[in-house]
Amino acid sequence: MRIGIDRDLCCGAGTCVLLAPDVFDQNDEDGTVILLDATPGEEQRTAVEKAAERCPTAVITIT
Repeated sequence: MRIGIDRDLCCGAGTCVLLAPDVFDQNDEDGTVILLDATPGEEQRTAVEKAAERCPTAVITIT
């Protein structure tokens, strides 16, 4: 699994951080997403998929 993000579209809602804190964080200045792990293990799959589904601006991609 490989994660991609589009920081330009991120609104800083923080849902991804709440659902997958080992994979995502937020920038302290503007709240936009920071990708901590672009290739998380399978044990993170469910959390990352939920984060992508619930992202209000759909900035998370999973391949």
